[in-house]
Amino acid sequence: MKKQQLGQGLEVSAVGLGCMGLSHAYGKPTAEGEAVRLIRNAVQLGCTFFDTAECYGTPDDPHQNEVLVGRALAPYRDRVVIGTKFGLTFDLEDGKVNHDLVPDARPETIRRSVEGSLRRLGTDYIDIYYQHRQDPNVPVEVVAEVMRDLIREGKIRAWGLSEVGEDVIRRAHAVCPVAAVQNRFSMMARWYEKLFPTLEELGIGLVAFSPLANGLLSCAYRDDSAFEKDGSDYRAIMPQFSPEAMEQNQGLLHLVDELAAAHDATPAQISLAWMICKKPWIAPIPGTRKELRLRENLGAADIELGADEVAAIDAALDGICMSEVFGGSVVKKAS
Repeated sequence: MKKQQLGQGLEVSAVGLGCMGLSHAYGKPTAEGEAVRLIRNAVQLGCTFFDTAECYGTPDDPHQNEVLVGRALAPYRDRVVIGTKFGLTFDLEDGKVNHDLVPDARPETIRRSVEGSLRRLGTDYIDIYYQHRQDPNVPVEVVAEVMRDLIREGKIRAWGLSEVGEDVIRRAHAVCPVAAVQNRFSMMARWYEKLFPTLEELGIGLVAFSPLANGLLSCAYRDDSAFEKDGSDYRAIMPQFSPEAMEQNQGLLHLVDELAAAHDATPAQISLAWMICKKPWIAPIPGTRKELRLRENLGAADIELGADEVAAIDAALDGICMSEVFGGSVVKKAS
């Protein structure tokens, strides 16, 4: 598969696999055997980039996703790039479907987290280790110093940040070079494009999570699509899936459909190819539980869009009325 270049020499497949949804936020967890098969099939199809986090799981098994990813990738460890994240837990007592986030980036917490992640992943190093969200009580420079030490110790090979802006990136990078920023980015969520000059200047990659706007850009959902209402599926409360939003987004979905038809592709593939072809350092990590969708998403790497076509798509997106899109959970101030 085509490769993209993140920072610090980290090369990854043009499309990665976000593994969160196998265990967290998209309904009841996938059966372990089925999830392992899916991840291993991704490797066979050329995917080398896999994303997880220490907090992806269920209330009863909060670290389930890392264990699952570690078991699935054990036979291929030297062929893949594994990213995981630290510094975040959920407020399970807040009564919300989409729980508030509680950050904790104290050095002693990071030290405990990295050892736990190494153990659960069954590996002696993590390819890229992200601070999941900023902790208002711990300056990012302090976190960067811990990352520098972990790199020297061989526990991690590179580090990154998630959902951050220019100031935090520059401050962190000055202490220990950042390999990638993992931010929300899709045709519906383009607010981080303003960071592109900074990322290019510093040689930092962008790992795009929710690149299909939580699945909406696959054009597979209708205004009557049903999601589990037991609190296990965050899409049930995401604004882009309301009946009113689905109506409001018809222009966007029509554009994506037209582009897909012109390239003998699917809407999901066009949505992913658009960002891959924007910059050689952008790598989307869509998630899925289905073999068919996995093949479809990874196939986006084969679609070539020229610079003029990408610019034309940008201009079209600028002129389309869209609904609000889910922008992330509330981050609470740690005590």
